[in-house]
Amino acid sequence: MSSTAVLTRPFALRILESLGASGKPPDRGLQLINAGNKTYLRILRREYLEGLLPAGGATFRLVQGGFGAGKTHFLYCMREIAWELGYAVADVVLSAQECPFDKSLMVYRAVAERLAPPPVDPAALPREGLPLVLEDLLDDKLQRLDRDAVEVWVREEVRRLPCDNAAFREAVTGYLLALLERDDARRGILAAWLLGQEVPPAKHRQHGVYESIKESNAFPMLRSMTQMLPRLGMRGTAILFDEGDRVMSLTARRSQRLMDNLRQLVDLCGQARFPSVMILYAVPPEFLQNVVPDYPALHQRLSPVSPFGERSPQSPVIDLEHLDLPPVPLLETIALNIVEVFEVAREVMLDKELQKRNAHLLAEIVTRHHYEVSHRRVFVKAWVDLLYGQVADGESEIGRGILESIAGATASALAAPAPLVFDDLGGEGGEGGEGDEGDEGDEGGEGDDDDLGDLGEGEL
Repeated sequence: MSSTAVLTRPFALRILESLGASGKPPDRGLQLINAGNKTYLRILRREYLEGLLPAGGATFRLVQGGFGAGKTHFLYCMREIAWELGYAVADVVLSAQECPFDKSLMVYRAVAERLAPPPVDPAALPREGLPLVLEDLLDDKLQRLDRDAVEVWVREEVRRLPCDNAAFREAVTGYLLALLERDDARRGILAAWLLGQEVPPAKHRQHGVYESIKESNAFPMLRSMTQMLPRLGMRGTAILFDEGDRVMSLTARRSQRLMDNLRQLVDLCGQARFPSVMILYAVPPEFLQNVVPDYPALHQRLSPVSPFGERSPQSPVIDLEHLDLPPVPLLETIALNIVEVFEVAREVMLDKELQKRNAHLLAEIVTRHHYEVSHRRVFVKAWVDLLYGQVADGESEIGRGILESIAGATASALAAPAPLVFDDLGGEGGEGGEGDEGDEGDEGGEGDDDDLGDLGEGEL
């Protein structure tokens, strides 16, 4: 979040509602309460967003953490930093139904739909979608050049920009011209095409786009997107994949395809064909411990020699179980940050020293008795509830018994899910069988590699 952002009461209320209702990070303003991961954020900013990516490089990092360890929180922090530095950001939640990583077309659609330019207002929600990113880039160009000069730029320069897929470049060019010419029919067709939606071929062919986005070419289209954005004026692209805490079981064919896609994505980040891109892929620890070892090519790429840190910024894994602060001081720091937001939201002033003692005791109780039950989320929800009580009933030092009751009730409501099951990954007939019904209908059939653009090992 921009350092110039002002914490207004409506903004503070939104943050407080997210924290108190679900214990989950707010959509915006996370930097106001963030603590414990600043070393990781500082390294990623300095080494990659300000260093490697502006030089045309790319990077991939696996972010691992258990249930409630702050994976989404961390991705949101990186999103704010990337926006602050001028990057387009897509945060994508991977799921069995809506966006499985082994389905390339669904991944492309999710990235294109979630891609967002830096919001003008630090408190506002972003304008999402690749067409809106292009619209903002065009508006920025129009602020610096007259319309005729911009049209020449689109026709003469954008149309010649190098990228892997000529149809993608033509769609971008046509979309920008449709915006300039206020051609709503053309704009609508090409916007749908850019988002990966189904568009009758006759519709987009009449605008010079002769290829559809489909399963077999979805990742070359994604590469083309990341290749064009820096050349259009965006500093680069950050793609944040959140695997979630319940990774689905897959049959052998789908799990192999997922791992092949992931492996090739890692490889692409070391090549010039994926310029100015940061990819963070958040997973639970079981993914790296129990799944990746079954795929030697990927295991070799993701096995860290040293923990990610100042001495090893090149390490491929960021472990959120190892933070800057021990558990109790970490929760205390978060608590005091929340107090500042609470005071603005409720228009009150609290006794900081008194609340610091309450926070310390609550942190000790939560880490001692509820560490395995998403303890940070338990703490945040319990703390917000406690602050409301302090305002309603008057500030006081809360006894251990009452705090244990509050923490226990919160922990029960946030009970961890059933243990993660990874045994079926790589096995035949796992729980993912039902989700595999659509495999036979994939374009390209059985012989389709369905990976990052049907590229062979030697072509990467």
